[in-house]
Amino acid sequence: MLIGAAVMPHGNPVLEPEDDETRKLAEVLRKIGEEFKGAEAYVLISPHNVRMSDHLGVVMAEHLVSWLGFEGKELPGEWETERGLAGKIYESAKSAGLPVVDMNFAALSGEYSRWPLSWGELIPLQFLEKKPLVLLTPARNVSREVLVRFGEIIGEVIEGSEKRVAFIASADHGHGHDENGPYGKVKESEEYDRLVMEIISENRLERLMEIPEELVRKALVDSYWQLLVLHGLLRRVPMEVRETAYACPTYFGMAGALWVR
Repeated sequence: MLIGAAVMPHGNPVLEPEDDETRKLAEVLRKIGEEFKGAEAYVLISPHNVRMSDHLGVVMAEHLVSWLGFEGKELPGEWETERGLAGKIYESAKSAGLPVVDMNFAALSGEYSRWPLSWGELIPLQFLEKKPLVLLTPARNVSREVLVRFGEIIGEVIEGSEKRVAFIASADHGHGHDENGPYGKVKESEEYDRLVMEIISENRLERLMEIPEELVRKALVDSYWQLLVLHGLLRRVPMEVRETAYACPTYFGMAGALWVR
């Protein structure tokens, strides 16, 4: 059963907020953590783990281990994969004809079945009680329809599970907000972030399908593909949006949002 869904950022500033907007965002993330305390497992989709251009990924490794922080931020820890749920998501997506692969490392199970986590997963997990999780990865070169269908399948599998499960889309938005940042300043980042926050606040994720491809590309985002998966999930299990917040303390935009039944 799906108990809730969330968008959570993966930028270091939410861990130690220095401005009011980021503090408000961190407070929303803490509220998400409180709401999800009743979950028995999480399904988390992250853009900063395995990068595959045209295949979706389901991590089947038994142990998920902190490996790569961002800008030197160390976030140690180890999580376990909810392998039963992961297997059902993989098999259901495969049976539906989606371009999905299951991934493991070193051993099929046991002590040496281990998989690295990056800041894309570790930062959202800092706001959540430690529970088993399923780690998924998106792909940018599959169609929007495939990403939405993947989300629908995830929703169907979770709803059919006896476990109480929360879904998290790890996502930061436009990366061109600061002329001194690594990507410079581009107007499309502000345009995309403003539009996405409007879509989230109105709980009209179907409007994501209307965003021009050129805007997504020029805005320098790493959120769009996970949001399409979230859209598919919420098509299968409609929910109300309860909390939203946005902050841009550095060169990239960050947002938090919580959906509940």
